[in-house]
Amino acid sequence: MASLGHPEREFASIHVGGTNGKGSTATLLAEMLLASGHRVGLYTSPHLVTFRERVAVDRVPVSEDAVTMWAARLEQPARRLEATFFEVTTALAFADFAARGVEIAVVEVGLGGRLDATNVLAPVACGVTRIALEHTEYLGPDLASIAREKAGIAKPGVPFVTTEAEASVAGVLLAEAAARGALAERLDPAACLSNLESTPAGVRFDARTPGGRRRGLALGMAGGYQAANALLAIRLAELAGPAWPVGETALRAGLAAARVPGRFDRRGRWLFDVAHNPDGVRALVGTLERAAPPRPLVAVVAVLRDKAWREMLRPLGRVADRLVITCPPSAPAERAWDLAEVEAWAAGEGLALTAQPDLGRALDAASRDGATVLVTGSFHTVGDAMSRLPGTPPLG
Repeated sequence: MASLGHPEREFASIHVGGTNGKGSTATLLAEMLLASGHRVGLYTSPHLVTFRERVAVDRVPVSEDAVTMWAARLEQPARRLEATFFEVTTALAFADFAARGVEIAVVEVGLGGRLDATNVLAPVACGVTRIALEHTEYLGPDLASIAREKAGIAKPGVPFVTTEAEASVAGVLLAEAAARGALAERLDPAACLSNLESTPAGVRFDARTPGGRRRGLALGMAGGYQAANALLAIRLAELAGPAWPVGETALRAGLAAARVPGRFDRRGRWLFDVAHNPDGVRALVGTLERAAPPRPLVAVVAVLRDKAWREMLRPLGRVADRLVITCPPSAPAERAWDLAEVEAWAAGEGLALTAQPDLGRALDAASRDGATVLVTGSFHTVGDAMSRLPGTPPLG
């Protein structure tokens, strides 16, 4: 940041962390702020098809020329400091936001929180979605350890809110945030959300926050789990005021307009969802059961080796008529799962599963006979599939 003249100090920010749902929450909040007339930056990760997806201002992705320019500018300090890819990307994003005159940015945490590159921000509010086991080699072996790392984005005197549903985990988040001097609060989705209706086209619900009760809220994204993400986004919008006011009309417009590629993303008979851990798969399975897509349903799945893939394949096997496991070409070879090992395990579990190492052939095999094809697992899997299928990339 110092090598760029501290661009992160040129705009206000709201920081969003958690295990699952933080990208959707950030997008929902950015849309509310945009509908309110603010110039809004949105930083999310990872990307699906193109790197440019990660950095957007008023929905416009960073240009290829800007990426090239900032990368060249950052090369020497990055080499000197032995910076990681994500650290360089974060610096690039904040520089682009400042250069494009962003007034307020919504920034998704990359990994954890306390030691994440995005934690150089001095936000006006922070939020944490639900917590699940992930990256235990970095964040700790249990939910409490992970929660403490996630709460590391809390700042003295800054509002901190979580929508974690599990009371014991929420307690850890709140205690850590309070220890850091934050103004910590929790909204329990079970108590704050009501009249939830989920359809393939979206979600309707009522929400209660310290800012009041709102009825008949509508999301343009499918998946009942998105209501909890919207709850956090609504509260963060309330906490951002009065400096960054979001009126009632803008709040509702933002919820209805938000779209996140790769989150229960239906495109004809193709369905994309980046359920990359057991918690994400459970949410996906619940949505599939309610949406009841046309049968047969064939799931094309690829998971990185270090993920809990057994706990992911079991529930997918219960809702899909057939599983096809594969390896996306963009995934690092050293992190690819062993298809033979997965096949042997599946045989013992009685799962209907076939292996096809080539992603293109796996997609072809799954899409025969008019099947509904679910592509899920890692971001690599969904992104690589989108880039191969006409009309599916999130960016034109």
